[in-house]
Amino acid sequence: MKNIKLSVYIPVLLAIALVVGILIGNRLTRNSVNSHSSMSKVSKLDAIVELIQNSYVDSISTDTLIEKTIPQMLKNLDPHTTYIPAKELVGVEEEMRGDFGGIGVQFSIQNDTVMVVDVISGGPSSKLGIIPGDRIVKANDTLLVGKDLKNEKVLKKLRGKIGTKVNVGIKRHGFKELIPFEITRGEIPIYSVDVSYMIDQTTGYIKVSRFGEKTYEEFMEGMKKLDHLGMKNIIIDLRGNPGGYLTAVIHMVNEFLDKGELIVYTKGNSQAKKTYQADSRGLYRDKGIVVLIDDFSASASEIFAGAIQDNDRGWIVGRRSFGKGLVQEQIPFNDGSAVRLTIARYYTPSGRCIQKPYNKGNDVYYKDIMDRAIHGEFQKEDSIKFTGKEKFKTLSGRTVYGGGGIMPDFFVPADTLGYSKYYSKITQKGLVYQFALDYADLNRKDLSKLSTTDDFEHYFQKTDILQLMVAFAEKKGVKANSADIKTSSRIIENQVKAYIARNIIGEGGFYPIIKNIDKTLLQAIEKSRIPIQQKLTSAVTK
Repeated sequence: MKNIKLSVYIPVLLAIALVVGILIGNRLTRNSVNSHSSMSKVSKLDAIVELIQNSYVDSISTDTLIEKTIPQMLKNLDPHTTYIPAKELVGVEEEMRGDFGGIGVQFSIQNDTVMVVDVISGGPSSKLGIIPGDRIVKANDTLLVGKDLKNEKVLKKLRGKIGTKVNVGIKRHGFKELIPFEITRGEIPIYSVDVSYMIDQTTGYIKVSRFGEKTYEEFMEGMKKLDHLGMKNIIIDLRGNPGGYLTAVIHMVNEFLDKGELIVYTKGNSQAKKTYQADSRGLYRDKGIVVLIDDFSASASEIFAGAIQDNDRGWIVGRRSFGKGLVQEQIPFNDGSAVRLTIARYYTPSGRCIQKPYNKGNDVYYKDIMDRAIHGEFQKEDSIKFTGKEKFKTLSGRTVYGGGGIMPDFFVPADTLGYSKYYSKITQKGLVYQFALDYADLNRKDLSKLSTTDDFEHYFQKTDILQLMVAFAEKKGVKANSADIKTSSRIIENQVKAYIARNIIGEGGFYPIIKNIDKTLLQAIEKSRIPIQQKLTSAVTK
């Protein structure tokens, strides 16, 4: 760690020493008085750059020097103010917009090759007849095989400008020769709503993975589908959601609140207070709502959870959220780069700023999640309550806390029931995922006839999938342990089934099966069945 710190600081210290040396040299020789007489009229940073350009002993690219210096300077502000170089900005914006140029496949690197897990319906690959289970061995003249193969390399070869072409070589089961395809890249949507389905006759479930440009549209499509299926209550899963666009979350919360109810407000040193309120046009103000959060639910996710909690609109279930209450604005530069500058803090309706402290530096800030685990917060509810020092009141008078994330109304500890040494070994090696891919690949002809979760459950009743998984793990070097397998059988079996279903019919197959071992979701289902009025009455007396 010391060496790492030195490697970071030494270049900066050397740069400072060089500048100081130049200044001393100029003062002693008096040769540069005229050239630097206007130094007091410009900023010190500008002066230093000019000094290096005009007086440094060697030829040096000041542009390169500036590119390396900016991130170091911004580190002294807050953890979320960042510099984005031009070469990275395009990819970042693609992710937030929700589209990019690609070939329309979901892939996984297994056994040193690129296996197509799913083909996006209507996409470029789908139209040409590329199917799940195909291996992409070549892209143009580049071989996509080997132990060092990484996702980044594959994406770099397959993605590109819409309308450009990529020639791929496909290895397909039953064919000796590679099958060549010339694929014209098209616009490929990146969805931020992973799945929406009915858990039971009255309870809907939506998983939102981030807040992007198209999230609100996707969310409303899912909600309308569930509404038509008889939804009375909705569980919105924001676990692991890092946030995103403020406008997206405001539109989503608006669907659940009455006119005039506060959603969020922002203010900063140079920013006037901005208040966002519901406008009475929400379509789902009569639906029960439960929001799931965890340690990695941040920013926009916390705005959503905070607005629902502070207005006593529904329950928050899970674990304390990340604690990001800072608002960034992206300022572009002429060279295609940009800086995301923190310009304000956001506050939940009760007045909470849930930003956790960052005065001890970025390393400590991001290590906070690990510290929570070490201190037992993932297992004990009491440890959460002592983290928030500032007390606030919800609309009905309940006490909530600020200064470090959203505290759930119902704490659900991390579930370690069923864990064993055997389970740890197969998890560390990724064997559940590998087995599910191989099984789906070898049995695709039969599995492709299945279209619903019920179909898969019926199929698995005829197959001892657990024993097949254990045999697979044995071949991969993990010996069977009957006692451990008995302890972990429920987890392993449900995970295997869920991943197999995902490989055939996507997320709509995965989530309904994994629900069986999702303790937080099962708790949320129970809370969602409490009538709305009873929720509000309970909230006052809690």
